[in-house]
Amino acid sequence: MRTSYRHAGLGLLLAALPCLSAATAWAETPAQACARIGTDDTTRPIPASLVPAAQRLFGITAPAEVVERLTLYRCLEGKVLLCTLGANLPCGKANRARSLPGASQFCRQSPGADVIPAYATGHDTIYRWRCEGTQAVPGEPVEALDARGFIARLWKPAG
Repeated sequence: MRTSYRHAGLGLLLAALPCLSAATAWAETPAQACARIGTDDTTRPIPASLVPAAQRLFGITAPAEVVERLTLYRCLEGKVLLCTLGANLPCGKANRARSLPGASQFCRQSPGADVIPAYATGHDTIYRWRCEGTQAVPGEPVEALDARGFIARLWKPAG
């Protein structure tokens, strides 16, 4: 009988190990996670502990729960970077496409337009767009990208 209890206890311990590992990873701070991960393009919601840094970095006076809901972090070379979402503040990777369906449709409806508005191109494009006749044409880039393809000015080191 003792042997079976001993084996049962060992089995329970082994079954619990993955849960302990998951709990440890969940309890990890963004700084600890980024130090371990290095570089990862996955954007993640910030924990409450990063709200003061986000408020300071972006000059946000909104309530903490709003800042927490609208701010993301990612890891770059072991460091935590923050970005706060907004109507024209995309935190995802930038769109480098030189052909956009929305821009093309706009030019078919407004041939020769000097500027194609962001509602047609998307706020994540890096180019200033115009219409040459009914063709959408990208101009020079108006946004600088970081090494991972995100709009550089929108991402700031957390500390």
